[in-house]
Amino acid sequence: MRKLIVSIAAAAAVCSFAATVSAKTLILNSGYPDNNFHTKNIRAFAADVAKFTDGKLEIDVHSAQELFKLRETKQAIQTGQIPMGEIMMPGYGNESPLFMLSGVPFLAASYENSMKLYKAAKPHLDAYLDKQKLKLLFVVPWPAQAFYTKDAVSKAADFKGLKFRAYSPMTARLGEELGALPTTIEYSEIPQAFATGLVSSMYTSAQTGIDSQAWDFANYFTNVGGNHSLDGTLISKIAYGKLTAVERKAIDKAAAIAQERGWKMALQAEKDQVGILTNKGMKAPMPSAAFMAELDKIGETLTAEWLKSAGAMGQDIIKSFRAMK
Repeated sequence: MRKLIVSIAAAAAVCSFAATVSAKTLILNSGYPDNNFHTKNIRAFAADVAKFTDGKLEIDVHSAQELFKLRETKQAIQTGQIPMGEIMMPGYGNESPLFMLSGVPFLAASYENSMKLYKAAKPHLDAYLDKQKLKLLFVVPWPAQAFYTKDAVSKAADFKGLKFRAYSPMTARLGEELGALPTTIEYSEIPQAFATGLVSSMYTSAQTGIDSQAWDFANYFTNVGGNHSLDGTLISKIAYGKLTAVERKAIDKAAAIAQERGWKMALQAEKDQVGILTNKGMKAPMPSAAFMAELDKIGETLTAEWLKSAGAMGQDIIKSFRAMK
């Protein structure tokens, strides 16, 4: 039944997109619930576009993967089913190493370094998307990553044999390096996966922990920082090109504001959400220096693997990134 409803909604989106230019309304598929800071930021972006165009251009935001799942959104934009959408970039890591970069654990653990890494990669990312007739409007990071487990973990060996939820090829590799058994699980399917025993641990942000009510299936939240995976909001260059110069300027202006606001929201969300998790009864022990050293070593392995897959482009990005420090 749900598939039928989604299909009907997607079909309606196609019809709406066909009339976007005349109706001055652009549909945007968002991946998360309305209480998620990513969605709040996107709705604020839509409000800014309407304000900057005096209501002549509106962004119709469909949240919680109402039209397409996160992994389907990019293709839906490319094939003209919708003009705009939000993607979780590391989820497309099998398509290009560029999408995986922000998902490399322990390469850029702080917000500051995550932004530097993005700036180093942006020229290559823009060029790649341009060939696909896509324009990246803005990116927003997820809060720092943590391990969610039933039992306490204080060293890599504690993960041996654990069923591990992965959300990207790189998180799957992290699980393998830890000795865990990774399985890729969609964001919306996390509670069910834990309830059925498909997984018993995961590496993700405090926001995802709250969205999935992790306290119902995990006792420990071990915040190891790791990385700040990026979500990107895309627009079809065909749809963008059919807008007036004033409307394009409004979208670009609103996007710049959304990116700055989104990074601040991510930082504040992390501070707030760790408190929510502990108030719900989860324990949040600090990882030891020895444990972090093990994780950093795994990070070096995963970075080397990313560089091998990215070739000369990857070397250029990492060189630029390290020169910014």
